[in-house]
Amino acid sequence: MRLVLASTSPYRRQLLERLRVPFTAASPGVDEAAVKQSLRVPDAVVQELARRKALAAAAHHRDAIVIGSDQCVCLDGDILDKPGGAPAAIAQLQRLQGRAHELLTAVAIAHGGGLVEFLDRTRLSMRPLTATEIGRYVAAEQPFDCAGSYKIEGLGIALFDRIECDDQTAIVGLPLRRLCAELRKLGVPLP
Repeated sequence: MRLVLASTSPYRRQLLERLRVPFTAASPGVDEAAVKQSLRVPDAVVQELARRKALAAAAHHRDAIVIGSDQCVCLDGDILDKPGGAPAAIAQLQRLQGRAHELLTAVAIAHGGGLVEFLDRTRLSMRPLTATEIGRYVAAEQPFDCAGSYKIEGLGIALFDRIECDDQTAIVGLPLRRLCAELRKLGVPLP
Protein backbone atom coordinates (compact mmCIF):
# COMPACT_ATOMS: atom_id res chain seq x y z
CA MET A 1 0.00 0.00 0.00
CA ARG A 2 1.31 3.39 -0.95
CA LEU A 3 1.05 6.13 1.64
CA VAL A 4 1.03 9.82 0.70
CA LEU A 5 1.23 12.78 3.06
CA ALA A 6 -0.65 15.69 1.47
CA SER A 7 1.54 18.31 3.09
CA THR A 8 4.73 20.29 2.64
CA SER A 9 5.10 20.71 6.41
CA PRO A 10 8.48 19.50 7.66
CA TYR A 11 6.88 18.95 11.09
CA ARG A 12 4.24 16.57 9.75
CA ARG A 13 6.84 14.79 7.64
CA GLN A 14 9.06 14.24 10.70
CA LEU A 15 6.11 12.93 12.71
CA LEU A 16 5.07 10.46 10.01
CA GLU A 17 8.69 9.28 9.69
CA ARG A 18 8.46 8.08 13.30
CA LEU A 19 6.09 5.33 12.14
CA ARG A 20 8.83 3.82 9.91
CA VAL A 21 6.52 3.18 7.00
CA PRO A 22 7.47 4.37 3.52
CA PHE A 23 5.56 7.39 2.27
CA THR A 24 5.88 10.26 -0.13
CA ALA A 25 4.95 13.87 0.53
CA ALA A 26 2.97 15.86 -2.01
CA SER A 27 1.87 19.46 -2.07
CA PRO A 28 -1.94 19.47 -2.07
CA GLY A 29 -2.25 22.88 -3.75
CA VAL A 30 -5.29 24.00 -1.76
CA ASP A 31 -6.27 27.68 -1.47
CA GLU A 32 -6.28 27.93 2.32
CA ALA A 33 -7.07 31.64 2.40
CA ALA A 34 -10.31 31.16 0.47
CA VAL A 35 -11.50 28.45 2.86
CA LYS A 36 -10.62 30.54 5.92
CA GLN A 37 -12.48 33.52 4.53
CA SER A 38 -15.60 31.58 3.54
CA LEU A 39 -16.02 29.45 6.69
CA ARG A 40 -14.40 31.43 9.54
CA VAL A 41 -15.46 28.94 12.26
CA PRO A 42 -12.22 27.30 13.46
CA ASP A 43 -13.50 23.68 13.65
CA ALA A 44 -15.07 23.92 10.20
CA VAL A 45 -11.98 25.57 8.69
CA VAL A 46 -9.46 22.93 9.82
CA GLN A 47 -11.77 20.05 8.94
CA GLU A 48 -12.51 21.42 5.48
CA LEU A 49 -8.83 22.12 4.79
CA ALA A 50 -7.76 18.64 5.90
CA ARG A 51 -10.47 17.13 3.66
CA ARG A 52 -9.56 19.26 0.65
CA LYS A 53 -5.85 18.50 1.04
CA ALA A 54 -6.47 14.75 1.21
CA LEU A 55 -8.86 14.73 -1.74
CA ALA A 56 -6.67 17.02 -3.89
CA ALA A 57 -3.62 14.78 -3.44
CA ALA A 58 -5.73 11.62 -3.81
CA ALA A 59 -6.80 12.80 -7.27
CA HIS A 60 -3.14 12.48 -8.33
CA HIS A 61 -2.41 9.32 -6.31
CA ARG A 62 -5.50 7.16 -6.89
CA ASP A 63 -3.93 3.92 -5.66
CA ALA A 64 -2.68 5.39 -2.37
CA ILE A 65 -3.85 6.13 1.12
CA VAL A 66 -3.58 9.91 1.39
CA ILE A 67 -3.30 11.81 4.66
CA GLY A 68 -4.38 15.44 4.78
CA SER A 69 -4.14 17.55 7.90
CA ASP A 70 -4.64 21.11 9.04
CA GLN A 71 -4.19 22.92 12.30
CA CYS A 72 -5.10 26.21 13.89
CA VAL A 73 -4.80 28.01 17.17
CA CYS A 74 -8.14 29.35 18.37
CA LEU A 75 -8.47 32.19 20.89
CA ASP A 76 -11.76 33.93 21.60
CA GLY A 77 -13.21 32.37 18.46
CA ASP A 78 -10.44 33.82 16.28
CA ILE A 79 -7.97 31.77 14.25
CA LEU A 80 -4.35 32.71 14.84
CA ASP A 81 -2.46 31.88 11.63
CA LYS A 82 1.23 31.29 11.14
CA PRO A 83 2.80 34.66 11.93
CA GLY A 84 5.29 34.79 9.06
CA GLY A 85 7.66 37.15 10.90
CA ALA A 86 8.80 38.50 14.26
CA PRO A 87 6.31 41.39 14.69
CA ALA A 88 3.30 39.15 14.15
CA ALA A 89 4.78 36.38 16.34
CA ILE A 90 5.34 38.86 19.17
CA ALA A 91 1.78 40.18 18.80
CA GLN A 92 0.33 36.65 18.91
CA LEU A 93 2.33 35.70 22.00
CA GLN A 94 1.31 38.94 23.73
CA ARG A 95 -2.29 38.00 23.05
CA LEU A 96 -1.85 34.39 24.23
CA GLN A 97 0.27 35.01 27.32
CA GLY A 98 -1.48 34.37 30.61
CA ARG A 99 -4.46 32.75 28.87
CA ALA A 100 -5.79 29.39 27.75
CA HIS A 101 -6.45 28.60 24.11
CA GLU A 102 -7.33 25.65 21.89
CA LEU A 103 -5.19 24.01 19.25
CA LEU A 104 -7.32 22.17 16.70
CA THR A 105 -5.77 19.50 14.48
CA ALA A 106 -7.94 17.92 11.81
CA VAL A 107 -7.01 14.83 9.79
CA ALA A 108 -8.63 13.38 6.69
CA ILE A 109 -7.51 10.06 5.22
CA ALA A 110 -8.60 9.44 1.63
CA HIS A 111 -8.50 5.83 0.45
CA GLY A 112 -10.13 3.65 -2.17
CA GLY A 113 -13.09 3.01 0.09
CA GLY A 114 -13.82 6.58 1.08
CA LEU A 115 -12.70 9.15 3.61
CA VAL A 116 -11.93 8.89 7.33
CA GLU A 117 -11.92 12.15 9.29
CA PHE A 118 -11.22 13.16 12.88
CA LEU A 119 -10.46 16.25 14.93
CA ASP A 120 -8.10 16.53 17.88
CA ARG A 121 -8.54 19.29 20.48
CA THR A 122 -5.74 20.36 22.77
CA ARG A 123 -6.18 22.97 25.50
CA LEU A 124 -3.05 24.90 26.37
CA SER A 125 -2.57 27.45 29.14
CA MET A 126 0.28 29.84 28.51
CA ARG A 127 1.91 31.31 31.57
CA PRO A 128 2.12 35.09 31.99
CA LEU A 129 5.07 36.40 29.98
CA THR A 130 6.92 39.68 30.01
CA ALA A 131 7.74 41.56 26.82
CA THR A 132 11.40 40.63 27.37
CA GLU A 133 10.57 36.92 27.65
CA ILE A 134 8.46 37.06 24.50
CA GLY A 135 11.20 38.86 22.57
CA ARG A 136 13.85 36.45 23.81
CA TYR A 137 11.73 33.45 22.83
CA VAL A 138 10.91 34.76 19.35
CA ALA A 139 14.57 35.61 18.68
CA ALA A 140 15.75 32.19 19.87
CA GLU A 141 13.18 29.94 18.20
CA GLN A 142 11.86 32.04 15.27
CA PRO A 143 8.46 30.28 15.26
CA PHE A 144 7.29 32.09 12.14
CA ASP A 145 5.87 28.99 10.43
CA CYS A 146 3.91 27.75 13.46
CA ALA A 147 0.31 28.48 14.33
CA GLY A 148 0.26 30.42 17.59
CA SER A 149 3.92 31.40 17.26
CA TYR A 150 5.34 28.62 19.40
CA LYS A 151 7.19 25.35 18.89
CA ILE A 152 6.07 23.09 21.71
CA GLU A 153 8.60 20.44 20.68
CA GLY A 154 11.40 22.90 21.36
CA LEU A 155 11.92 25.84 23.66
CA GLY A 156 8.23 26.69 23.37
CA ILE A 157 7.42 24.16 26.09
CA ALA A 158 8.79 26.71 28.59
CA LEU A 159 5.92 29.08 27.73
CA PHE A 160 3.20 26.88 29.22
CA ASP A 161 1.73 26.17 32.65
CA ARG A 162 -0.66 23.44 31.55
CA ILE A 163 -1.37 21.27 28.51
CA GLU A 164 -4.45 19.05 28.29
CA CYS A 165 -4.43 16.62 25.38
CA ASP A 166 -5.09 13.08 24.25
CA ASP A 167 -2.03 12.97 21.99
CA GLN A 168 0.92 15.32 22.32
CA THR A 169 1.96 14.72 18.69
CA ALA A 170 -1.19 16.60 17.63
CA ILE A 171 0.39 19.76 19.00
CA VAL A 172 3.23 19.41 16.52
CA GLY A 173 0.83 18.81 13.63
CA LEU A 174 -0.33 15.20 13.29
CA PRO A 175 -2.02 13.12 16.01
CA LEU A 176 -0.09 9.88 15.54
CA ARG A 177 -1.94 7.75 18.08
CA ARG A 178 -5.30 8.07 16.34
CA LEU A 179 -3.66 8.10 12.91
CA CYS A 180 -2.00 4.74 13.66
CA ALA A 181 -5.33 3.24 14.70
CA GLU A 182 -6.99 4.41 11.48
CA LEU A 183 -4.11 3.26 9.27
CA ARG A 184 -4.16 -0.20 10.89
CA LYS A 185 -7.88 -0.46 10.02
CA LEU A 186 -6.92 0.27 6.40
CA GLY A 187 -4.31 -2.51 6.40
CA VAL A 188 -1.13 -0.48 6.86
CA PRO A 189 1.35 -2.73 8.71
CA LEU A 190 2.16 -0.93 11.97
CA PRO A 191 3.26 -2.42 15.29
